[in-house]
Amino acid sequence: MEKAPEGKPFPLIEDPSAPDIYADGVAGWFLLNGNLRITLVSTRVNHISNPGPASHAVVGRLIMSEVQAEIMARGIIDFIEKQRATQSPSSQSSFTVQ
Repeated sequence: MEKAPEGKPFPLIEDPSAPDIYADGVAGWFLLNGNLRITLVSTRVNHISNPGPASHAVVGRLIMSEVQAEIMARGIIDFIEKQRATQSPSSQSSFTVQ
């Protein structure tokens, strides 16, 4: 977490209206002026014909400093590795119907 000048973490202000974004993947990355731009995509199907052709639609772009992007990437990898290490082999393949 980023630190304020006094060395304490910045407070987190929760915004219930902040959107959740679901992405199936990434269309690309672009580094410009020290900022990493990541284009997020979701797969969509046009049901005008059968079978409908699928395509990727841009659903958002994440832009952050190169330094913070690297910190986030390392944090994501660390989180995934910890999650995999704590899961039992049987729980990795099970699912819940809701």
